[in-house]
Amino acid sequence: MRSPVLSLTWHLARSSGRRGLQAQLLASGAAAVGSFLLLVMIAAALGAGARADHTTWRTPDAVPAKLATAVQATTTTYVRREPVTVVNLAQMPGRETTPAPPGLSVFPKQGQVYLSPALTELVHKLPAGQLADRFPKATSYDTIGAAGLASPDELVAVVGRALGDPAVSRKAGEQSYYDDGLTRRAMVSGFVGTTASVFTGFDRGSVLLGVVLLVMPVVVLASAAGRLGAARREQRLAALRLAGATPRQILAMTAVEAAAVGAAGALAGALAYMALLPALAELPYGVGAWYTSQLWVGLPWLAAVVAAVTALITVSAVTTLRQVATSPLGVAQQADPRRTRAIRVVLFVAVLGYIWATTGDGGQLKPRQLIAMLVLFYGAFWLLGPWVVDRLGRIVGRVAVRPATLLAARRLSDDPRGAWRTVSGLVLAGFVAGFFSVSTLDFEGPSHEGEVAVIAANAADARHAAAEARTTLRRAGVTATVAVSSEDDFDSLLGGANGVIIHVHGGQESIDAAVTALTPLGSGRYPFTQEYVSAPDDTVIARIATVSTATLALSFLVAAASAGLTAAANVLDRRRVYGLLRLAGAQLKLLDDARVRETVIPLAVLAGGTTAMGVYGATQLNKAAGTTIDMSGAVQLALCSAVGALAMFAAIAGSRPLLRKVTAGPAQTAD
Repeated sequence: MRSPVLSLTWHLARSSGRRGLQAQLLASGAAAVGSFLLLVMIAAALGAGARADHTTWRTPDAVPAKLATAVQATTTTYVRREPVTVVNLAQMPGRETTPAPPGLSVFPKQGQVYLSPALTELVHKLPAGQLADRFPKATSYDTIGAAGLASPDELVAVVGRALGDPAVSRKAGEQSYYDDGLTRRAMVSGFVGTTASVFTGFDRGSVLLGVVLLVMPVVVLASAAGRLGAARREQRLAALRLAGATPRQILAMTAVEAAAVGAAGALAGALAYMALLPALAELPYGVGAWYTSQLWVGLPWLAAVVAAVTALITVSAVTTLRQVATSPLGVAQQADPRRTRAIRVVLFVAVLGYIWATTGDGGQLKPRQLIAMLVLFYGAFWLLGPWVVDRLGRIVGRVAVRPATLLAARRLSDDPRGAWRTVSGLVLAGFVAGFFSVSTLDFEGPSHEGEVAVIAANAADARHAAAEARTTLRRAGVTATVAVSSEDDFDSLLGGANGVIIHVHGGQESIDAAVTALTPLGSGRYPFTQEYVSAPDDTVIARIATVSTATLALSFLVAAASAGLTAAANVLDRRRVYGLLRLAGAQLKLLDDARVRETVIPLAVLAGGTTAMGVYGATQLNKAAGTTIDMSGAVQLALCSAVGALAMFAAIAGSRPLLRKVTAGPAQTAD
């Protein structure tokens, strides 16, 4: 016999009226936002890894001399404070022809120069004495293709050299503490390196950190979508249950309706992601914008996200029907306050104790362990939240002196899970704010702004280079002071190495001109500045700062959207209660004030706790990294708290017109 579930579900959905359609549209919109954000986060993580993979060929892996066919020397120079990666290649005579590097059609010949499109544009834009003269003279430049670049904005040069050129000599590959990840030389037979560039190697880790912290607010949003119209749905299905419908039929009807709404929204979010892919690729991160192909997650990930969001919304909707299946009469009469049990606080304390014991022993955790700790923390607070809301409602109800406060307290204690869902997004966003605001790293180290350094083999060569430097800079029109650095001078840009320190008088243009003019004196090594020395630390700080800003902004936006969505759903679900209160003489302002207090009371308590936890986690991270805390993070934390509060009030205010509308004509609404 044909099951009546599908036909009855479709009939009830069509006959649900405008209010039911509004709830379904809100749920579908939330599913679309959740699907879109999840796809963007996955795209960023996969794209960051693809970027890093596109830079591994520049870090040469040495092969035995008898198998080598070429010499590769990769180094870094700076122009306008931006890094320029220079790959010098020399074919070894009498050996097989070396394969072409990624992005090139053939192995470069001596004197041939390949430039990335962004570097080509910059070479033509700046005077030759500031950039172009650092490379061999060429009538025209060949172009490096996308296969050899991490970003369309990346500055990369590939230069063909003779085997005896200083740029590929052993001296050009000598390592010092400041060359880590920036300069390397090796004999190679191809381009299959395994080490990513220092400018892209940390990208995936920082993105994954942001994804882990942001995924829970997105899950909260999708979960809230599944519970939209929960009270109304419970009343309707409780009546069907009393009329003879089985628990299985009730659950099936809810699952079908929620899955249809969730799938429509998730698919819309996926289509929006596909349509906005070119615009997303223009957003800068790290070395610049993205190639569109890097942000395309592929059909399997696309289908998986749509299915996951649909499943999450369906499960969220079905889990609200436990009371309908077991006690439909109590639901129909609204006579079963949804209390919470103390087992929640026991589990919360146990999880926090485990996290404290694991992270408090001074040991450093692996990334997977850190992610597991974050998941445990989120899960613990998700368990504790409704219990705290329930207790807050009881406490406030005993001491309330104003009608709005009393109404808010009753709502908190009658439906603590519903009240928790309203504030949960911002409560968890408080952890993100506390973590990222205080985890702003501050690597303390020497600063040598305005200085340019040239390495020399010994003290005699350094003195000779200093004399040449004075003449060269005078010809280039650069005003500078030249001094010889010795092995005992550790407080210098050379850090105790032999060479020349040039104090350039003027702005960045003068520094770039000095680096270009002094390039022939480096015996194959480019003169370098403070940016070169501090590149690894500066890269980590910049990536964390970018991810923290993006994560903070998105987490608060998602949390505000979740709060607004839940607030609107609560108005629709409680329209009968609001109508009865209006019939009893309650003013609209009183009802609105009660809604605000219902949100502010648990938010103030719980968000304060998660923010403190975030500060503690950031402190532990800084301790493990051996860094200090940038105190400007305290200001950022205060701003985040203020913005979060404003976002919450704005979300509640957004549903105020809906409250006015559903309470218009209270006699009919309360019927």
